[in-house]
Amino acid sequence: MKIAVLGGGNGSFAAAGDLTLAGHDVTLWRRNPKDVEAHRAQGGTITVIDRSGRRDARLAAITASIAEAVEAADLILCPAPAFAQPAIAELTAPHLRSGQVAFLPPGTFGSYIFARAARDAGNQAEIATAETGTLPWLARKQGPYAVRISGRGARLPTGVFPSRLTRHALGVIEGAFPNAIEPCGDALSGALMNAGPIIHPPLITMNAGPIEHFDKWDIHKEGTQPAIRRVTDALDAERIAIREALGYRGPHFPLADHYSRDGEPWMYARDAHEQLTDSGDWSERLVLTEHRYMLEDLRLGLSFLASVGDLAGVQTPLVKAFLAIGSAVTGENFMATGRTLVSLGLGDLDRAALQNLLAEGFR
Repeated sequence: MKIAVLGGGNGSFAAAGDLTLAGHDVTLWRRNPKDVEAHRAQGGTITVIDRSGRRDARLAAITASIAEAVEAADLILCPAPAFAQPAIAELTAPHLRSGQVAFLPPGTFGSYIFARAARDAGNQAEIATAETGTLPWLARKQGPYAVRISGRGARLPTGVFPSRLTRHALGVIEGAFPNAIEPCGDALSGALMNAGPIIHPPLITMNAGPIEHFDKWDIHKEGTQPAIRRVTDALDAERIAIREALGYRGPHFPLADHYSRDGEPWMYARDAHEQLTDSGDWSERLVLTEHRYMLEDLRLGLSFLASVGDLAGVQTPLVKAFLAIGSAVTGENFMATGRTLVSLGLGDLDRAALQNLLAEGFR
């Protein structure tokens, strides 16, 4: 399959390297032409480090031209942070063609942003956009052209916009992620599977002291203590309550399953958390006011969850408490600068109108 991977971060490198090694024709788009030149000069490879050792993946192409990256692609994969999605969507929008699928893992309702950008660009191609609940790789870059993958997605609940194109979209995505894709309905259902806004806000705010005191701190190891886990479970209960109030059926992929040694498997393999902490890659310096866990998962992810909770009539006290704390830490009003149904232009829709949009798209 021809796949375009957009971005140059941890997830994009993991995607480009892993999918190349799986036999796909992968073009990597990087925004900075100098980065592209340097990567090409290095040989155009990404070294993937995992349990199998070190393997070099030679990409089909590396380009700074978004048109070149997506023009022949069957699948467009955008694992970039949610705050980068609007700009990438605007660049991509004029070049999309009917039959293509854009997949955002995870999305924070970025699937809607990509579809809206195409509409706003006057592109009438029938494309499908989709998102899932987590990045399919637990990954960290190891230098400029290597990435270590500590775990891979095993169950990826995926929602599609518009949902009438679900069969086609999931068929394309499954070509890249065989035996891992689980349909979960429309794009909003997919967005409400996002684990980042559940796991990361408690970890960074409740670990704020050691994060700012020590040069490095592993929030997933030393920072994941029983009190924080109890708060994470309570926060996740608010997410699940929203899903149920909107009529979405299970499984809801409760985050507790990620840490459990038995029971229902979560989105990663059973030992994924141990593999992550054993790698040491998440022992890092975090700047609270700048890190994506704050600016993506807390600001965008929880503001979106709060706004959908209001639509569903579900109380979200912990969601709003973490938004208040994050706003105080950064000096920024996250409900004003975050991602909400109002900021997405959907604030005037009632539930029935929103459900129709999710099903039919911009007809």
